[in-house]
Amino acid sequence: MKVILTQDVKAQGKKGQMIEVSDGYGRNYLIARGLAIPADNKAINELKNREASALHKIEVEKAEARALAEKLEGILVKFTMSAGGDGRLYGSVTSKDIAEELEKTHGVVIDKRKIVLSDPLKAFGSYTVDVKLYTEIVGKINIVITEK
Repeated sequence: MKVILTQDVKAQGKKGQMIEVSDGYGRNYLIARGLAIPADNKAINELKNREASALHKIEVEKAEARALAEKLEGILVKFTMSAGGDGRLYGSVTSKDIAEELEKTHGVVIDKRKIVLSDPLKAFGSYTVDVKLYTEIVGKINIVITEK
């Protein structure tokens, strides 16, 4: 008997998966407890539509991430900060600062956790910082820190 799981079932499969089980186990345990539904034509079509919808959603998200990565390439984020005699900044530029400045000046909203900084920026100069927009899609932001 073929059934489509409505919940994860230990040692059988994950939610949304179509599996082959014995008739008694399927009818008396899985279907009776609401863990699965019989795999008739209607249920199989719904499963295929859900999978196609999920794939389409992933493709749309990837396309949006690629477009955002291209947009970020041309953006320059400028910071003017004070520094001590040795050229080191008072404070530092963090991923939170970069995200806020990017939103304020260019209207691009990026979560600060997606901005990849190993350490906060503590010196004047030009920097290129990676932004993880999606799996395998990385954008780059150009940052310039100048003296007040």
